[in-house]
Amino acid sequence: MRGNPDNLRQAAARKSAAAQARAEQGLHEIIRRNEPITFRGLARTAGVSLDFLYRCTPIRQRVQQLRAQQQNTPPPAAAASTRDGTSSSVVRTLTAQLTELKRRHRDEIGALQQALEAAHGENLELRRRLGAQRALHNTETP
Repeated sequence: MRGNPDNLRQAAARKSAAAQARAEQGLHEIIRRNEPITFRGLARTAGVSLDFLYRCTPIRQRVQQLRAQQQNTPPPAAAASTRDGTSSSVVRTLTAQLTELKRRHRDEIGALQQALEAAHGENLELRRRLGAQRALHNTETP
């Protein structure tokens, strides 16, 4: 083996640390600009890959936490654009409808995720049964 593998490990660790620092800085930038927090937006802002963001557990957890906080934070109150207040009541009505749609959407996504997890479990169980049947069949036939 040529070279020093420790040097490669150290270089990889430095590269990963630099990417983590860029990702943290990108998160601060996104928050400062009051933009939606997404993995794609962070990857673009920080100059890192989506794969890195998903593989780096601390960054992934931070993005998920900030995104959840951002979704639960109500939008700032809109200023009325007319004197009679009709515009602000329309905004309030639409905001309430949007909030309800988001809540229903989150509930539906949760139910779909649970159904998907159950389907994955059933799929795994069926694969195990099929593997056991094949193993049994192979030992029975000479």
